[in-house]
Amino acid sequence: MFENMGKKNIIVILFILSLIGNAFLVGNYFFMQGDFAKVREAIEQKQTNKKVADFSTLFIEKVLKAEKDVDFEERLMLETAVRDLNDPEILLQWRKFTESKVKEDAQREVKNLLELLLVKIAT
Repeated sequence: MFENMGKKNIIVILFILSLIGNAFLVGNYFFMQGDFAKVREAIEQKQTNKKVADFSTLFIEKVLKAEKDVDFEERLMLETAVRDLNDPEILLQWRKFTESKVKEDAQREVKNLLELLLVKIAT
C-alpha cells in the first residue's frame, strides 16, 4: 500500500514540477518575444538609415558636385533611389526640388531636402 502511495506522490510532484517548468518557459517566451520585436525594429531603422545615407551620398555626388547638368540616366537613378526610401515626406521634398522653376527656389529646396535627410538619419 505504501509503495503505491509513493508512486502517486512522485507522479504528483513530477506533474507539479512540469507545470512550474512550463510556466517558466512560457514567461520567458513572452519576454523574449518583446525583446525580439525591439531588435527587429532597431534593425529596420538601421536599414532605413542606410538607404537614406546612400541616397544622400548619391544626391551629393550626382547633383551637388556635378560640373554639368544631370543627365536623364542619373536623374532616373536618383528618382529610383528616392522612391526606394518609401518615405512620403522625403518624396514630397524631392518633388519640390525637381519641380522648382527658378534657381533660387531650387537652392532653397536642396537645403530643405538635405536637412530632411539628416533629420531622418538622426532619428
